[in-house]
Amino acid sequence: MKKVLTIISLLISLLQCKSIKTEENTKLKVAIFNGLGASETCISETYEALKIDTGIITNYISASEINLGKIQQYDVVIFPGGSASNQLNNIGEQSAEKIKEFIKNGGGLVGICAGGYLLSTTKNYPSLEIVSATEWDRKHYDKGRALVEFKLTDLGLEVFPELLNKKCFLQYFDGPVFMPSDSGKSGLQSYKEFAIYISDIAIKPDYPIGITPGKTFLLGENIGKGKAMVIAGHPEATPGMRWMLPTMVRWTAGKELIKYHQKWINPQMYDSAIFYSTELIGYEKSNFWKLLSQKPQDKLEAMHELQKIKSRQGVRWNIGLLRDNSKEVRALAAELILKNEYSAAIKDIENALNIETDSLTKITLQKTFNYLKTF
Repeated sequence: MKKVLTIISLLISLLQCKSIKTEENTKLKVAIFNGLGASETCISETYEALKIDTGIITNYISASEINLGKIQQYDVVIFPGGSASNQLNNIGEQSAEKIKEFIKNGGGLVGICAGGYLLSTTKNYPSLEIVSATEWDRKHYDKGRALVEFKLTDLGLEVFPELLNKKCFLQYFDGPVFMPSDSGKSGLQSYKEFAIYISDIAIKPDYPIGITPGKTFLLGENIGKGKAMVIAGHPEATPGMRWMLPTMVRWTAGKELIKYHQKWINPQMYDSAIFYSTELIGYEKSNFWKLLSQKPQDKLEAMHELQKIKSRQGVRWNIGLLRDNSKEVRALAAELILKNEYSAAIKDIENALNIETDSLTKITLQKTFNYLKTF
């Protein structure tokens, strides 16, 4: 009898393992490029945004792994923000050919900001020449930081119907301004304009105005049997809009688009664009120094001000404030991390929760932890 029970137990275990493997095999396998030129912060925030989709398994891939053919293990590869020229240099010519083979044979590619430059076909700029889009204003590529407004086209609304009749904003940092080009090796195939710029990004005094409005902000294209999608802004770094990234991944993989939990879809967090002028950057920096003050009230005021101007750095600075001596500062840091969906701080939240002695702050930490860990 004991032997029979052991056999039954083994069979159950085998069936459970098979079920788990079958479930994993149905999930999308996505790799984030983490070679030289890919920003560490952009990599981390991309990884976190993909967690919103429980049907995605995420890993990292280096240039040498691409060259070894490991790119074929994935459905989609994401090239994050950072430096496109550094990414291309790190990739090298042999791995570049592997990337082109990957998409032509049915793989998906996503380029975010610098990753968009990388995948483009821009004259006098080193790029992979995969997507038949060119940078419109290469001379003024370093346009600066902003929270920019964009508008979806009818094609874009088919991919992102959640944004129908919504004003849309994304974090932006020197992103590309695209237009179609038939000069690339891929040729003009099926350039799909999903969104256009509304904001006129003319932050620097000597830079021309009127360049960005109406130009391509988000586009997709069929390349051989595969698809590519590039975006000028940073959905992975914009709370309320991070779900756009897994949607982009699904589109490039040719998979069914799904609806995510409503708590992640929150475009109404923004009502206007913000341009980080020299003055505003100076104001942001002055508030950073207040975070190092010995007075809790200075820190609390600075935290509110950084949140008001939608500072990307300010969101990350809240992590260290979870370990502040002031319970009020710790509690506000947890609140702001929750408000900004900063799931990259989940371990810090958990650690803070485990050692917190103030009951009210502990409640706030627990609320943040529960919200961020549940997808």
